[in-house]
Amino acid sequence: MANTTSQNCSIDASPRAHIALAAFLALSSLGTAAAAADFPKNEIHLVVNYGPGGNTDVAARVLAKGMEARLGRPVVVENKPGALGTLGPGYVARQTPDGYTVGVVTYSTQAILPHLMKLPYGAQDFAFVAGVGRYRYGIVVRTDSPYLTLQDLLNAAKKGDGVFLGSPSASVNLAVLELSRQTGGKFEQVLYKSGTETVNALLGKQIDVTVANPSDVLPHMQAGKLRMIASVGPMRWPEYPDVPTLRESGWPVQIDSSIGLAAPLGTPPEVLAILQDAALAAVRDAATLESFDKLGMDAMPLNGAEYAAQLKKGLQEMGQMIRDTQMPRIN
Repeated sequence: MANTTSQNCSIDASPRAHIALAAFLALSSLGTAAAAADFPKNEIHLVVNYGPGGNTDVAARVLAKGMEARLGRPVVVENKPGALGTLGPGYVARQTPDGYTVGVVTYSTQAILPHLMKLPYGAQDFAFVAGVGRYRYGIVVRTDSPYLTLQDLLNAAKKGDGVFLGSPSASVNLAVLELSRQTGGKFEQVLYKSGTETVNALLGKQIDVTVANPSDVLPHMQAGKLRMIASVGPMRWPEYPDVPTLRESGWPVQIDSSIGLAAPLGTPPEVLAILQDAALAAVRDAATLESFDKLGMDAMPLNGAEYAAQLKKGLQEMGQMIRDTQMPRIN
């Protein structure tokens, strides 16, 4: 009899437990929805992983201004440079996942550097908000260079003519290094502190070729001092529509250079949706498009899931390219 009573009590308690659990889940859902309904109540901090004045910083400030207009609250830019742009994302990953801290993430810090150095974060530490832009890069030589075409450059590298390739980052050179691997050529790499320093070295004939962004080389190209022989990215430059991409030139090589936003993992989906809508609206704004173009960027409006998928694919592709080119680890 005692056993029967015990069993009955257990059976009777089960519906009550289910009801209590359902009520708890409902209240939790309502709490999250309520939090999103009045989001944002305070200013939002946008963490930029490079220093003030650079292209990424300027692009982030343009984006912040556009987002402010949609969110109705200040979007305050905070610069946290260092460790090749990885300190900023590492900081963002550790913040409270409430939507009030978001950060700039780039293709380099998410798809290339994870293969070259130990990082304080991984893709699993973020909730991606949106993709916003893509930098253009091109292979550039002096106007008086003997390399009139990409094939001329590759032939010289294959002959061992001592072709010096300069850039502010080894990862920027990946496309050219992959080309040299495929053709059996060799480039001598020279690293500089900035794009400006690299271009000055090219103009001063200290190097023969560079992989550069329009903001660093366009004034010199327009002055007739430099010329581009190929676009490294997926698209041609609008300023020079006759210059083909590497893929169009017959080489299955491409380096992306995107920029997007991410929040700490655990940020409520409703809050992410609000941030995503504000970011994408800002990207499509005419003033943003004009500013991006001056920076040598193309708008790339992707929702959070699309941007996460792009970075995941890039992580795999860049890993293979880095292994193929035997690029050494940084740490």
